[in-house]
Amino acid sequence: MTGTTLRLDEIEELTRRALGHHGLGAGQAAAVARIVTAAEADECRSHGLYRLPGYVAALRSGRVAADAVPQVRRLTPGFVRVDGGGGFAPAAAEAGRPALMEAAAANGIAAMALTRCHHFSALWADVEPLAEAGFVSWAFVVGQCSVAPFGGATRLMGTNPIAFGWPRPGGHPFVFDFATSAAARGEVELKRLAGEALPPGWALGPDGAPTDDPARALAGALLPFGGHKGSALSMMVELIAAPLIGEATSRAVAGLDIHDGGPPPGGELFIAIDPKVVAPGSGWADAAERFFADASAQPGLRLPSERRYAARARTRRDGVAVPESLMEQIRVLLPQD
Repeated sequence: MTGTTLRLDEIEELTRRALGHHGLGAGQAAAVARIVTAAEADECRSHGLYRLPGYVAALRSGRVAADAVPQVRRLTPGFVRVDGGGGFAPAAAEAGRPALMEAAAANGIAAMALTRCHHFSALWADVEPLAEAGFVSWAFVVGQCSVAPFGGATRLMGTNPIAFGWPRPGGHPFVFDFATSAAARGEVELKRLAGEALPPGWALGPDGAPTDDPARALAGALLPFGGHKGSALSMMVELIAAPLIGEATSRAVAGLDIHDGGPPPGGELFIAIDPKVVAPGSGWADAAERFFADASAQPGLRLPSERRYAARARTRRDGVAVPESLMEQIRVLLPQD
């Protein structure tokens, strides 16, 4: 496969230029560029440059407020609300993060709701900065309506990812981020573009029968992971990251008939705990490190995010190989000299 190798700073600048060329404000564009670059750095291709045409499509359609400036409000000592103003979620998350950390440090635990924004990025990038700052955290978001509940055959829920971050003094934090569907919708789309079949148990076709064809899966429904357990977790995310924070469910958003390929409107819920408040001293960290050591002592075990951290070191050194087919899509989004 032919392609172009780009440094991470080139990816960030390219993303920022493309978004700015289509009218996105400088602050919004910079935040999205950082999140896209972070995904490419960690070889999370389904949330990197692959998403750039979708961001631009949402701008072109006029759905996203290009000049949005997030508004942060501390509604109670332990609850922060960020009104994204109709912009993209990365800027809203960055704007609210200091207030969330301040509230968690003061109260031991705090929550933050992002509202009136458009989310298209990986959740690990939202919790990792919190973990690096010493906070235990969770993030939840409702994805595009594409998942059938366990026992059903038609779309009801989003892919509804959950992310978790745990600080590790002296090392990279323990972070995981996974969809509550068998696979993220972006992974299915990448399979379609690559002409690859889906593994069993990922999806149903439009007729409700199991399928390994990505195109039929995208026209039908994805399946939750873990049967009824994953289905219940997905329902939980649907409730706490939509109605609880005043946003619409994924099925209600699907009823808006948006087909520009960009991120859906919605919100995101964060929870952060300051372990220095709830467990003073270093005992919590020491006990956690013993746990991680015991886990890592088992042959063949890899802790969540270890693959990403290794990829990050590699791409910082070697750059990112971008397939030519994707580069062609991106070039037309840039200013034409």
